[in-house]
Amino acid sequence: MAAIYSGIYLKLKSAKTSWEDKLKLARFAWISHQCFLPNKEQVLLDWVSHTLVSNYNKKLELDDEVVEKLWTYLDNVIHSRRLQDLLKNGKTIGLSFSIAQVINERLSEACSQKTQQNIGTVLNCSSGILSTPSLCIIYTAKCELLVDLLSKLCKLACQQLSSDNAVGCQLFSVLQLTFAQYLLIQRQQTNPNRVFGQVTGHLLQPCLLLRHLLTVRAWTQADDNHVRQHLSREIRNQIETLLQAGLFQAELFSSYKEELLPEQEVQEKKKGAFKSLLLPVNTVQTNLSSDFCEPALHGAVVAGSVSLLYKLFLDSYCKAENHLVCFHMFSRLFGCLRLSDLQQGGREDMLSPVDWSTELLALEQLLSLVLSSDIYNVASDRIRHKEVQFGFYRKLAQMLLTHSQASIPAWFRCLKLLISLNHLIVDPDLDDLVSSAWIDAEASEPRTKKPQETLINTVFQTYSKLRQFPRLFEEVLTVICRPAVDELRPPIFSAGLTVKLRECLLELPPNQILDILCLFVEKCQTLIIPAVEGSTDMALKLMAVCSVLHAFLFNMRSLDDVTPSPVVLRTQNLLAKILKGIIQPLMELLQAPRREEEKSDLWLRKASDTTLLLVYTWVEVDTLFGVSCSKYVSPTAEIAGAVTEPAARQGHFSISAFLPGLRAQSWERVMEIANSFASPSKYCLELLTLQKMKMILMQAKADLQALQHAAAFILESGRSTMSRGESEPWDGDISVISDLTYPTAHWHLVVSNLTILLPYISLEDVEYVANVLLETLMLAKAQEAAMDQEPSISTEKISLGLMHSSFLPEMKILHCAFLTRLIIKFSTVLPTATRDPVDLPLQQLFASNIPWHEEILAPCKTLDLLEVPSETKLLKDELSLSWKTLEKVAQYIVLLAKSGCPVTLKESQLENCLGLLDIFSLLKLDSFLPSDCTRCFLVLLSLLANTRASVSCSKLLLLKFLSTCLHLLRCLQAGRNANSVFKVLHASDVLEAVMTSQFTASKFFSDVLTVPLWAQYLQEFQAFLEDFLQTVIERRQSVRLNLEKFISFLVSCKPDTSAAKSKDRKNWNPAAEQLLLTTFTTLCHVVTLYLQQLPEKKLHSADVLSALLEPVVLQMVRTVEHGLQSNTPNQLLPVAFIPSVTTLLKADLSHPVRRGWQKEPSGFLEQPRIKLYQEFYSQILRELPCAGHNLQFLQPALQFLTVFCSVPELYPGKETAVMVGVAIKKLLSDPAITTQVIRSMEMELTEVLVQLLGNCSVEEFYAIMRLVLQGLELRNVWQQKAKMQTKEACQDPSLISIIVVPILETVAALLRQGEGVLVNPHHVSLAFSILLTIPLDRLKLEDYSGVFLGVHEVLFSIVQCHPKVLLKAAPSFLNSFHRLVVSVMHEGRQKGDRGNTDEFEVILQCAHLVERMYTHIAAEMEDFTVFSAFMVAQYVTELQKVTLHPAVKTHLTEGIYHILDLCIERDIKFLNASLPAGVREVFKDLYNDYNHYHKAKKQGEEKYTA
Repeated sequence: MAAIYSGIYLKLKSAKTSWEDKLKLARFAWISHQCFLPNKEQVLLDWVSHTLVSNYNKKLELDDEVVEKLWTYLDNVIHSRRLQDLLKNGKTIGLSFSIAQVINERLSEACSQKTQQNIGTVLNCSSGILSTPSLCIIYTAKCELLVDLLSKLCKLACQQLSSDNAVGCQLFSVLQLTFAQYLLIQRQQTNPNRVFGQVTGHLLQPCLLLRHLLTVRAWTQADDNHVRQHLSREIRNQIETLLQAGLFQAELFSSYKEELLPEQEVQEKKKGAFKSLLLPVNTVQTNLSSDFCEPALHGAVVAGSVSLLYKLFLDSYCKAENHLVCFHMFSRLFGCLRLSDLQQGGREDMLSPVDWSTELLALEQLLSLVLSSDIYNVASDRIRHKEVQFGFYRKLAQMLLTHSQASIPAWFRCLKLLISLNHLIVDPDLDDLVSSAWIDAEASEPRTKKPQETLINTVFQTYSKLRQFPRLFEEVLTVICRPAVDELRPPIFSAGLTVKLRECLLELPPNQILDILCLFVEKCQTLIIPAVEGSTDMALKLMAVCSVLHAFLFNMRSLDDVTPSPVVLRTQNLLAKILKGIIQPLMELLQAPRREEEKSDLWLRKASDTTLLLVYTWVEVDTLFGVSCSKYVSPTAEIAGAVTEPAARQGHFSISAFLPGLRAQSWERVMEIANSFASPSKYCLELLTLQKMKMILMQAKADLQALQHAAAFILESGRSTMSRGESEPWDGDISVISDLTYPTAHWHLVVSNLTILLPYISLEDVEYVANVLLETLMLAKAQEAAMDQEPSISTEKISLGLMHSSFLPEMKILHCAFLTRLIIKFSTVLPTATRDPVDLPLQQLFASNIPWHEEILAPCKTLDLLEVPSETKLLKDELSLSWKTLEKVAQYIVLLAKSGCPVTLKESQLENCLGLLDIFSLLKLDSFLPSDCTRCFLVLLSLLANTRASVSCSKLLLLKFLSTCLHLLRCLQAGRNANSVFKVLHASDVLEAVMTSQFTASKFFSDVLTVPLWAQYLQEFQAFLEDFLQTVIERRQSVRLNLEKFISFLVSCKPDTSAAKSKDRKNWNPAAEQLLLTTFTTLCHVVTLYLQQLPEKKLHSADVLSALLEPVVLQMVRTVEHGLQSNTPNQLLPVAFIPSVTTLLKADLSHPVRRGWQKEPSGFLEQPRIKLYQEFYSQILRELPCAGHNLQFLQPALQFLTVFCSVPELYPGKETAVMVGVAIKKLLSDPAITTQVIRSMEMELTEVLVQLLGNCSVEEFYAIMRLVLQGLELRNVWQQKAKMQTKEACQDPSLISIIVVPILETVAALLRQGEGVLVNPHHVSLAFSILLTIPLDRLKLEDYSGVFLGVHEVLFSIVQCHPKVLLKAAPSFLNSFHRLVVSVMHEGRQKGDRGNTDEFEVILQCAHLVERMYTHIAAEMEDFTVFSAFMVAQYVTELQKVTLHPAVKTHLTEGIYHILDLCIERDIKFLNASLPAGVREVFKDLYNDYNHYHKAKKQGEEKYTA
C-alpha cells in the first residue's frame, strides 16, 4: 500500500496534475492512515499555504473556484480534530508567515471592494489560526501582521454595520478573538512608544469608528442575537482597553506633560532632562481631524470619541499634582469639536440641529468628567496658574450663551455644569443666562423642560447660598423690561420652578426678599404703569412682573409673632405701596369709560388680568398676615367693618369691600371686563369671592344670604364654559389661564372648595355639579391612557381625584345627586324605541316628583317638631313615598324578567353601559343611605335582568358586562345596607330574575367556554349567589319559603338529556349546564356551612333544610353525568364541573351513615355514585399533566384530588396513591409550569400531598418519595429563558430568590440538626464552599436581603451546632464572614440620597446581624483570640475604602469593639507596625474611639458588677 501512495507529494507538485485531482489527493492524504509521507501534516499545510501565496504573488494563475476550494481545504485542516490531537500530543506543526499576509490581503480586497461575499472561509481560517496557539505564532511573532489583521477586520465590521444588511455573527466573533490576542501581545510589549505608534498609526481611527457604529446602531430582529446582546458590548470594552493601554501608559505621561505644558519643557531643558520627540496629543488630534470616514459621520464619531479618550486619560493620569495637565488635555480635545470653531468666530449655521445636539452632548460629557475628577480648583487656578482654566471656561460660557440652543437639553446641562464648577464663570453674563435659558427660552417640550428647570434650580440655589438673590432678580427684572415679543414668552414660573423658588425663599433672610419685592414694585410704578394704557407690550410686561410678585408673596415665609418688628413694619409698608402705587392706579385705569370695541383690546384684557391677580394676591396675603401675626396692621384697617356690611345694603353681592375707597359702580366696570372673557381675571374674581366667603364664615354671626350669593356667583361664573365640554390641562399658574384652560382652573377651584360651597348652594346647583362630575368622569374613562402621561391638572383628573377621596361620601347631598345623574345617564344610553315598556323602571328611579333627597335634608330642617306636628307627618309621608316608588319599580323589574321581553342592546350601547358601570364602581356604596342603596340594587338588577345583547354583539364584551353587574351587586350585598333591598323585593324573586336572565344570555356563550373571561364570569356569578344566599339565611326571615321557591325553580331547569344521547346538540346548552351546576354547588355549599354551625337545639331546622337539598343533589348528579357524557374527549373538563363533583363527594362523605365507619366504601356510598367519582378521578388524572398553566382547571382539580385521596378505599381497581404522585410529577415537569404558576397553586398542592402521604401505606410512601427525589432536577427552571441551561444559579440574578435562597435555607436547616446527624466533619465544611460561590454584590435589595440572611444563618448554625468543625475550618469561616462584612459596608456607604426608608431598614438589619456575630465570636469562642488581630485588620482595610452611613457605622463599630476586647497589647503593636499608611490612620482613629468610649464604659460596668 505504501508504494501506491508514496508518489502523492510528486503529484501535488506536478504541473500535469489537474487542480481538481490535486485537491482530491490532498484531502485523501490528510484523512487516510494508509498514506505514508514523512512529516505528512506539515507537508500538506506547506503545500496549500505555498499554493495560495503563489497565487496572490501572481506566480500561479488559478481560477476563483480553485482558490476558494484551496481556502476551504486549509480551513478544514486547521479545524480538523486530527490536527488538534497531534498538537495536543506535542507534535510541532506550523504555518508560514506569508499565509498571514495573504489572509490580510484578502481581507484588504474585501474592504476596498466593499463586498463581504466569499470571505467567510478566510474568516474561518483566521479564527482557527488565532484560536490555536502553535499556529497563532505567525501573528503573535510578527505583531505588525496582527495589527494589520485587526485594522482590516474593524473596517469590515464598520462596512457591515453601515449597510442595510442584517449583522451576522461570524465576522464579530473573529474580531473579538483578534482583539483578545492583540491585547495579550500589547500587555507583553515593553516599548510604550512602539505600542503608541501601532495604535495611532493603524488602529485608533477604525476602532473609534467601530465603537461609534456599535453604539448608535438601531438593532433589529434580523441581526444576530449574540452580536446584539454580547459581542457588541464585549468589543466596545476591548476597544476601550486597547486605547487605554496603547495611548495612555504611565511611561508616556512625561511626553504628554512636555507637550501640554510648554513652560515645563523649558525648565526640564535647563535641568538637562531628555526631551522626547513624541507628540502624543498632536498625534491623536491629527487622527481625529483626518477624514477616516464619511463626512456625514465624521463629526458624530469625533464627538463620541473625545469624551472616551478624555475619560481614559483621566483614568490613567488624574492625580492632584497632574490636574493642570488634565485641564490642558481637556482644552485640546475640545479643540477637536466643531463647537471650538465658533469661539474663533465661525458661523452658527454651519451646524445643523442634529450636529448641535451631538456636539453639546460631547461637551457635557467632557465637563462632567472635569467636575467629577475635581480638576478645577478655583484658588489654585487663580494663585498659581493665572486663571488659565477660568479664562477657558469663561470663553466657553460666552460661546454657549451667544449661540443659544434652548431646544437641546444638553445645552442646559452644559451651563449647569459650568455653574457647578464656579458660578463666576457665568456671573458676568447673568443677564444673557436669564434671558436665553429662562425668560425667553422656548423649552416647551418635556425633554427640554426638565434640564431647564434643573439649571434654573442650580442658579437659584447658588445665588441663594451666596445671598445674592436680589442681584439675580434684578437681572430677571431687566430682562422682563427689555423690548421683546412678550406674547411669545413662556410663563416665568412653571409648577416645578415654583417649588424650587419656595425652597430658596424659606432659607433666605426676609429683608432680601423684601428688597426684591421693593425693586419690582418700584419698577412697576416708575416705568410700566405710566405707559401701560394702550400699549400691549407694557401690559404684557406688567403681567410678567406681577406674576413674579404673586410667586414671591405666595411662597415666602409668613409673618408670625416671632418675626422681628422692623421686618413686620417693612412688610406693611410694602403692601401699602402695592395697594396705593399699583393696584389703585390700575383700578382707576380700568374704571375709565370705554367704547364697546375698546373693551376687547388685548392691553385692556391683560391689564384687567394683572389687576385682579394682584388684588387677589394682596387680599390673601394681607388676611394671612393679619391672622398669623399680632403685630401686623393692615394698610386698610377699616376692611373689618366693610366685610360685615350686609350684602342686601348694596342690592347685590359685591367684593368691593376688599378695597375701601372704591365705589361699587367702579367694581361693576372691572367685573364687566373680567367676566367678558375666560381669563385670569375671571378666575381671580372667583378666588376673591371665595376669600369673601371664608372671611364671612370667620365672623361670629355669618350672613347666610351673602354666602348663598357668593356660592352661586362662583358656580355661575364657569357654567357656560363648562357646558361646552372643551378644556385643556392646566399647570396651576394663574397668569397663563386661557379660554381652554379656564374650565380646568374653575373646576379645580370648585372641587377643592366643595366643603365650603356645598352648604350654601341650591339643589339645582348641586345637580349641576353632579352632572359636570359625571361628564368629566366619562371623558376620563375614554382618555385614561393619555391622562397617565400628562403631568398637569385636567378636569378628568380632578374628578377622578374627588371620586377616590374620602370627602365625597361625606357630602351626602352631592353623593345622592350624583347617583341620580348616573341613573339618568343609564336611561339615556338604553334604546329609545322600546323606552315605554322597558325603560320605565329606570325612569321612575330619578323621577323629579319623588323626594329622593329628603332623608339627607331632613336633619337640616330643624323645626320644632313638637310645635309643628304637621311638619313631622309631611316628612314621614315624603319618605314613605320614595320607598313606595322603589317597591313599584322592583315589582316591575321582576315582572319584566319573568315575561321575557328584555330590551336589546347594540355593541356601542353595551360599551357605554360598561363605561358607566366603571364609574359606578368608584362610588363608596357603604356611604349611601338605605334608599339610595336600594336604588343602586334595582338599577343593576334591571340592567342584568331586563336587557340582552344583540346577536352581532361581541360575546366577550357581553361577558364582561354581566361580570361587572354581578360584581357590583355583590359589593352592595357586602355593605351595611344589604338588607334594605328586602324591603321592596323577595329574595326568591331576585334569584329567579337573575337566573332566568343568565340562562337566556348563556345561549350566546357555547363557543367561548374555554376563554378566561368565561371562567371569570362564572366566579363572579358564584360569588354573587353565595353572598346573596348567605344574607338570606343570616336574616332568618322566611328562609325556608325563599329556598323552597328557589329550589323548585332550579329543579324545573332540567338539561336536555335526550339531545345528548341522540348526539343532536342543537338544543343542548353547555353554558346553561355549567351555570346550573355552579348554582347547585353554591346552594349546597352555603346551606351545608349553615347546618354545620347550627346548635344542637335547632336540629329540627337542620332536618328541614337537609330535606330541601335532596332534590338539588339528585338533579346535580344527573347534570354532572349528562355533562360528562357530552364532553369532547380531547378537551379539558368544564370549569364548573370539578367544584360540583367535589361538593357532591364532600356531602356524601359527611353523610350520617359515615359515622359508623365500614371498610368498604359501599357501606356509606351508593354504588352508582362510587362509579361516578372513580370515573371523574380517572378523567382528572388523564387531564392533569396536559393542563399547562390553566389555573382555572388546576386549582379545583387539585381540590377534588385532596378530598378523593382522603378515602383510599375509593381508588378504582388496583390503582394506588402512587398514580396521583405520577400525575403530579408529570404536571410539574411541563415547561409551561413556571414558578409563578407553582406559587399560585402551592396551597392546593400541599393539601393533596398531605392527604396522599397521610393515608398511604409504607410501600406507597417510599414509592412517592422516590418520585419526588427523581423530580429534584432544575430542568424546568433553566428552560424559563433561552440559552440558560448551562448557567449556574449564582450567575443569574433572576434565579437568586428561586434557587439560591432556598438552598441556603435548606443548608442551614440541615446544619441545625447538629453533630448527631451530620457525623462527618467534611460534610459540614462543604457549606463554606457553597457560601464562597454565592454573590453578594450587584443584587436587587430584596434579593440581597434574602441572600445575606441565608448566608448569616448558615454561618450561625455552624457556630452554634458544630464548634469542633469550626476550630479546624476557622480560615474558611472568617473568609465567608468577611464577605458579609464587606457587602454590608458597600451597601451601607453614605450616599447623597438614601432613597426608600424601608430599603435602608434592610441594610441596618444586616449591619445589626454582623454586630451580633462579632459579639458572639468575642463572647463564646475563646479559641478565636488568635485571629482577633487578623479580623481587625480586615475590617479597617475595608473601612478605609468607604464612608459609611452613621447608623450602619454604629452597628459595625460596636461589633468590632468586642473583637478589640480580645486583642492584647502585642496585637495592637503588630497592627500599628504592619498596616499600610492610610489604613493605619483609620485603625488609630478606631482604637482611640475604642479606648475613649467602649473600654472606659466596659471598665465602669465591671467596677460596679458583683
